[in-house]
Amino acid sequence: MKKKSLLEVCPKMYREAVNTQHEVRQLETASKKSLHETPIRCQDIFKALPKQHRLIRVVLTNGVAGAGKTFSVQKFTLDWAEGLENQDVSVVILLSFRELNLVRDEQYSLLTLLHVFHPTLEKLPAEKLSVCKLLFIFDGLDESRLSLDFANNQLLSDVTEKSSVNVLLTNLIKGNLLPSSLVWILSRPAAANQIPPSCVDRLTEVRGFTDTQKEEYFRRRFSDEELSSRIISHIKTSRSLPIMCGIPVFCWITATVLDHMLTTEQGRELPKTMTDMYSHFLLVQTNRKKNKYHEAPETSPQELMEADREVLLNLGRMAFEHLEEGNIMFYQEDLKHYGLDVTEASVYSGVCTEIFKRECVIFQKPVYCFVHLSVQEFLAAEEYNHDEVDNDPYSVLEDFLKRVMEKSLLSKNGHLDLFVRFLHGLSVESNQRLVGGLLGQIQSSPETIQKVITNLKKMNSHKISPDRSINIFQCLMEMKDLSVYQQIQEFLKSKNRSERELSEIQCSALAYMLQMSDEPLDELDLEKFNTSVDGRWRLIPAVRNCIKFLAAAAGLSETHCEVVASALKSNPSHLTHLDLSHNYMSDSGVKHLYSGLQSPNCRLEVLRSVHCSCFLTYFIFNLMASAHSFYSLFRLRWCSLSEISCASLVSALKSNHSHLTQLDLSQNPLSDSGVKELCGFLESPNCRLEVLSLRGCSLSAISCASLGSALKSNPSHLTQLDLSQNHLHDPDVQQLLELVKSPDNKLQTLRSVDGLSESRFLSVVSDISSFLCVARDVFN
Repeated sequence: MKKKSLLEVCPKMYREAVNTQHEVRQLETASKKSLHETPIRCQDIFKALPKQHRLIRVVLTNGVAGAGKTFSVQKFTLDWAEGLENQDVSVVILLSFRELNLVRDEQYSLLTLLHVFHPTLEKLPAEKLSVCKLLFIFDGLDESRLSLDFANNQLLSDVTEKSSVNVLLTNLIKGNLLPSSLVWILSRPAAANQIPPSCVDRLTEVRGFTDTQKEEYFRRRFSDEELSSRIISHIKTSRSLPIMCGIPVFCWITATVLDHMLTTEQGRELPKTMTDMYSHFLLVQTNRKKNKYHEAPETSPQELMEADREVLLNLGRMAFEHLEEGNIMFYQEDLKHYGLDVTEASVYSGVCTEIFKRECVIFQKPVYCFVHLSVQEFLAAEEYNHDEVDNDPYSVLEDFLKRVMEKSLLSKNGHLDLFVRFLHGLSVESNQRLVGGLLGQIQSSPETIQKVITNLKKMNSHKISPDRSINIFQCLMEMKDLSVYQQIQEFLKSKNRSERELSEIQCSALAYMLQMSDEPLDELDLEKFNTSVDGRWRLIPAVRNCIKFLAAAAGLSETHCEVVASALKSNPSHLTHLDLSHNYMSDSGVKHLYSGLQSPNCRLEVLRSVHCSCFLTYFIFNLMASAHSFYSLFRLRWCSLSEISCASLVSALKSNHSHLTQLDLSQNPLSDSGVKELCGFLESPNCRLEVLSLRGCSLSAISCASLGSALKSNPSHLTQLDLSQNHLHDPDVQQLLELVKSPDNKLQTLRSVDGLSESRFLSVVSDISSFLCVARDVFN
């Protein structure tokens, strides 16, 4: 066998960006969200909110596997069919991507495609399609093997014209085909970005079980109240199990394992880690099968074990190789390729009914899947672990796991996180004993395990996202090494925290624990921690759960900006005070901050960005000058802002225009082209800017002309303008001087020519003392 490479590979509304992190990370984030915004029922997803007057035509619903997306579709459809909801819809047409995959190479018109999948619609002629109000539901975008090209596909508006399924879908979603129809697309988050935001009118998220619903599930699952209480109590003792129980299918896995262990294996230690749980789950399913068939005289226990091993190893190989490609649905040809005889396997192995199952039959072709992506990842890790040792008998376990972790840290969205956690968890002796009888045991001495743990604690993650580094700590937890966790608990209880030196792995653990805390941290100041520069970087994920985050001169990079941006976008966002002063970040890095600062969830009041080499470090300052008034100020001095920066800045200003009254862009090489971009904001009727400083921005008479034109077209608010230190002369600013004198324009104060005589200055400035006061208080 060729040696494989490591993988390279209630609802909420109005998410600005789709989360592409691993689904376990998404669950960890979702567990900290609240539903303080208006929730929406699945029956109401096409209905406008109060004060919302636009049509909701295309809805994209995302959620992790098993969270309840398909159930939402079933609930919507049932209520519609029974005449309870959405009676303005004439026909509901359900098309799953797993079905469409089977005809992806065929040519159809939209009309014939509907007839193929829903023969009852043959009575509906083409001319009536545009008259009826149709609802198309496309389930499982993440299962799609189509190539949805919204930019380059041909334009199609005739429902009788033949084309590829890809072209039909893109034109239907864009509204070229049947523009009066409704479209509902369901997907896992990582695949949802296949649909351009411009094509989506509403983005919703199904989050799975709340804490209350988790407990309700277990109490309803078991009639024995004592048993359900013990299960709920045990789950709460773990850090990872309560998070995973947000997925209904994981509640089922957990209930299956704990029910078996508490009723038949009393006295054994209950699983607390993810690897523990999945190892026991695999064992429970195979044991059930053995009990079912143990009376068959022609099948010995040894034969059953060998059949199990062959099936599981083949499943693991398929799980791993398709995990590389992102495939989670399998067809008969896939199974045949890996030597899996489904008919025989379903008789011999319980895994084919509880772990790997036939999902449905389409066009007489069955479709298969693992009950959850995490099961696929567990079997992939188990198979990869054994395959690596089989191919390289001289491989040292600690070196192998170190290489795997280092490569996984390069994954931008963490799609390898759980896979790598399972790899480390499976190296532990207790888990090896559990699955070793089925799949063969890897020999690992206590000394080897300790070397693996030591490697994890010393692993250098320089230039790696601090979010990725947290998985190093998670791998320690899967290996049941609680030393770092206990050290951080002691640190949090300590009164002299600044005196205690923290290692990098301790910083990752602290960041995770602060991020998952029930209460947001009042202030996180990176300078106050006694650790290395890399250690401070590993603390950054805690920004998602703090009110004030101080990172002055912290050497923030693009990956760090991404984490900060995610904190600004998160729901709820606790962050109100952000200090990024003296960080020399690139334009590409700080661009991530734009998206966070423009998010409707952003609650930022203060963002300091002084002497920062970046095209925008956004500053919003709500200063309570008195009990009845406040300022909103952007101060972006010495930030190396360019023309490109100004374009992005103007975009940010337009999205947050309602608060901005004062803007200081002094000492930035904006030049004339940059000011031209800024004038686009000044001309906006929504602009509320009152004070603008462009001191030392390399401006010429062209800039003055652009500013004069903008202020003439929108004279509503700007009262003070500082153009000093730009080597301008009187003729350059003549148009602006006339605006100051004009009673129709609000501009009262213009500071433009350096070395201006007192008499000339007094003739231009209507109230010099007022201006100097503002310049001192606002610009200095």
